[in-house]
Parts: sequence; structure tokens; C-alpha cells
Amino acid sequence: MNAPARWWHPLPDGRIRCDLCPRDCTLHEGQRGACFTRKMQDGQMVLTAYGRSSGFCLDPIEKKPLNHFYPGSSVLSFGTAGCNLACKFCQNWEISHAKTQEDELLPASPERIAQSALSCQARSVAYTYNDPVISAEYVLDTARAYREAGILNVAVTAGYIHPEPAREFFAAMDAANVDLKAFTDGFYHKLCAGHLQPVLDTLTHIHRETNCWLEITTLLIPGQNDQAAEIEALSAWVAEHLGPDVPLHFTAFHGAGRMQDTPPTPAATLLRARDIARSAGLHFVYMGNIHDPAGATTYCPGCGTALIARDWHHIQAYRLTPTGCCPDCGHVIPGHFSSSLDHHNISPRPIRLS
Repeated sequence: MNAPARWWHPLPDGRIRCDLCPRDCTLHEGQRGACFTRKMQDGQMVLTAYGRSSGFCLDPIEKKPLNHFYPGSSVLSFGTAGCNLACKFCQNWEISHAKTQEDELLPASPERIAQSALSCQARSVAYTYNDPVISAEYVLDTARAYREAGILNVAVTAGYIHPEPAREFFAAMDAANVDLKAFTDGFYHKLCAGHLQPVLDTLTHIHRETNCWLEITTLLIPGQNDQAAEIEALSAWVAEHLGPDVPLHFTAFHGAGRMQDTPPTPAATLLRARDIARSAGLHFVYMGNIHDPAGATTYCPGCGTALIARDWHHIQAYRLTPTGCCPDCGHVIPGHFSSSLDHHNISPRPIRLS
């Protein structure tokens, strides 16, 4: 359904400008923004998919991926439709770029989602599949309902949002995984129809000015963003601006979106990226979308012992103390950990709202 939107202003020529993200769409009456979900209607901006979703799934939190946010817990994942970037390699292309009509989406009021999360014993709810920032009004209303029910909020996002709405959006989140797609503006312009600097601004804001737990994912695409020099620059930036304890996930690309013919990322590329990032001083560097238990395991930066052993998204061993410390050397592991182990080790499964 349509609902009043925020973060816009009128222009002298009768159009309106959206102030939510750096695309700065200017709209005539009846026109939608690039994200497809924000529209000029009767001289105002409306959010056209408020209270509706493209689907729900119960996932392990490691699938987001978040490795330092209540490991082993379950998360209820859902999204809407549309996106404010146009990534040629998007693996959720049908949801984010197919211009899904609102009447094809499922009714999903904040209260109904909270009830479903409680009934399936999810510790958190993740806004994912498409980018949640384009539905910020809906997300914020939903986040309030979750917090009242004792449910945590997780955003999986590209972080392409202006500073003012970002302050309110990430203040409502308990954790976020931000997709840092590459470390060159050329990549963002050519393959995503966006720019790099706004994403870096979002990352620094989350880390320095909020209580939202932050992890980063970079999908390495052969021939596009997998060169050693770029990975060195990315890792050095994270170390300098965010510090050594923000987890960084390098994940393998498999043909998707409009890049079906691009070959998959070799495991050796991820191993090299992990070595580069660790050499830059980052303590927690993970590999995803390939089967490599060592690359998914959390190691103590103090003594090197394996603390949380993972095989894909399943936890095989958990050695953290109830206060989140290494039992061998006492090193405090940054993140959010339960005093009682929360290892459901569930497999992803679709959920219907109660």
C-alpha cells in the first residue's frame, strides 16, 4: 500500500526531489524514482510498498553474513522490492530490478512480522534480499515493533544513503552487514550506477556514531575488483578508518544477474585476499560462498586458537566464555555473544506469516 514518505522536498518547477539516497531523483507527478518504490503522487512523495514483502525465510545469522552477532542464532529474513543501485551482478535480480508490482507482494504489517518472529523463536529480524534503505519509513516502523517485542534488528545493505536518513536508520539497527562492492569509483559507476564515497561515509558513520554492530562483505568478481592492489587499498582503509576488529567477509562470485557468463571466483583469489587483509592488520577476515571451514572460523587474535569453528553456516565448535573471551588467553572478542549458547544450526526454510 502507499504511505507518506519522508526525506524529499519540492522544486520550483513543480517536481520533487528525493533526499533519501545519493541518486537524488527528481520526479514529475506519477513518476517513480530509480528504486521503483518512491513515487510522486498528488504533489507528495509516497512509499508504494509499505507493509508488503516479497517473502520470508528463517535463516542462520551466519548467512547474512554476521559471524560476531549471536553466532548460531536464527534470524527471520524478509525484503520488499526494488533497489537504488543497479548492480549488473545482483543475485536477487528478480526482486530488486524486475519492477515487481505491489499487488504481487505479501501483506506484512510490522506487528504480524514480529508475531511470526516470536513464534519461530528468531532472535532477530533481517531486512534483506533487496536494499532496505529504500523503504526506510517501513523499516523504521517495523524496527520499533520488534524492539517492543524484544527482537533485534539487522540490516543487510549496500549503505547507499544520505547522512541525515542514515543517522535515523542505523540508530534503529542492532547489527548491519554493509556490502562494500569494490574500492574504486569506476567499479561503482560502471557496474552499479553509483559511487564509492557515500558507502565509505556510511561505514564510518555506523562505526563511529552508532551502537550498531558492523560487518562488511566484498564480493570478489574475476577481472573486476579482485586485483591485489585494490584489495590492499580496501583493507588498509578498513584498518585505518574502522579499526582491526570490524569483520571483513570476502565472498566468491557465481554467475548472476546480467553477468551469467563471468566465471566463478577461484578459491585461490579468496585465500590471497584473506592473506592481504590479515597482513594489513585486520583480525577477523572470513571467506564465503565456498567450502572452506578454516576461512569461516573465528580465531583469537591474541593466541591464534580456533574459537568458533564453522562449516558453511553451521557451528561445529564454540569455545568462547560467557563474556565473549578466549578461554586460553582471555582476549576479548568484539561482537555480541549470548551467555547461553544459541546454536540452533538451522537450515534456511521459507516462512509463512502467522
